[in-house]
Amino acid sequence: MALGGRWEHPLDELPEGAVARAVTVGAVQERGRRSLRVSLVDAVAQEGVLGVDYGDQPTMVLLPLHFSTGVVEVDLSCRLLPTAPDYARGFAGLAYHVEDGGDHFEAVYLRPTNGTRAGPPPERRGRAVQYFAYPEWPYDRIRAERPDSGYEGPADIGLLEWFRLRLDVRPDGVIASVDGQEVLRAASLAEPRDGGGVGLWVDIGTEAHFAALSVSPNRQP
Repeated sequence: MALGGRWEHPLDELPEGAVARAVTVGAVQERGRRSLRVSLVDAVAQEGVLGVDYGDQPTMVLLPLHFSTGVVEVDLSCRLLPTAPDYARGFAGLAYHVEDGGDHFEAVYLRPTNGTRAGPPPERRGRAVQYFAYPEWPYDRIRAERPDSGYEGPADIGLLEWFRLRLDVRPDGVIASVDGQEVLRAASLAEPRDGGGVGLWVDIGTEAHFAALSVSPNRQP
């Protein structure tokens, strides 16, 4: 669905036309709020291969939207699953410019256990928020080839808390904010595309809850 104006959904149920890719999704109560619970399917979480089935891969609820530039916002809360591996950080966020069912997209996600409120070790404090572009630019390639280029950053977040994630998607990149505070300003690493879908994205070891989605496209001249 191409957006001609603001689109809002409480995410108290799965939006009509949404598609789950490698994730399970269901409506639940989370600390007094009706929301969508999203986590990896068991086959991926238990038997998947890092860098192939999970780890900055197309693991998301893909929403029936087409969006180019503008603002995407959602309320988000994360917890670690009992089966989470040691390197799990509560990975969850928003994908955008999703094309071909997830073969190409960009995303910004959070690592709440790296947030200021979680008191992580010094080497992780600047890694609470991450941009990546699938499939060419996962986090490890960005970290190796583009260090200190603005694709990771700190954030005052933690597990088991609701916070508002906002992405201001521009032609040349994205600005991410949490609860009104800018946490990331990243130049796009994707090939130029005419927009695409929006997704609720999660990764290994994470139970994420999403609520109150808002998508506001820029008006075309």
